[in-house]
Amino acid sequence: MFNDTLIDNTIWTLRKAFKNNKAQIWKALEKEFSKSRSNRRRVNIQKLNKVTNNGDIVIVPGKILGNGTLGHKLTVYAYSFSETALNKLNSSGNEVISLQSLISKYPDGKGVKIIG
Repeated sequence: MFNDTLIDNTIWTLRKAFKNNKAQIWKALEKEFSKSRSNRRRVNIQKLNKVTNNGDIVIVPGKILGNGTLGHKLTVYAYSFSETALNKLNSSGNEVISLQSLISKYPDGKGVKIIG
């Protein structure tokens, strides 16, 4: 499940990203990760397929689950992935990215979507 130490590190990383870049997306994500565990999002690949387009950059502030298929390419960051979801994303050529890499590539957050 979700590790509290990892959540704390994620929150601090987002706080620092907001302070350095003044991009509201990082502040919004910090707020999402500050919620209780029971309120964290869980999103199936099927939903990602419905609400995204080819080439989108998406963040799921929770867990991506493996139900469904994805018919286009995405760049994805999520706090965690089910094993099935990670296998499906990797095998279909999607880019699974770390939070640090996401912030480095898109410091202003432009074009990045929060899904959930």
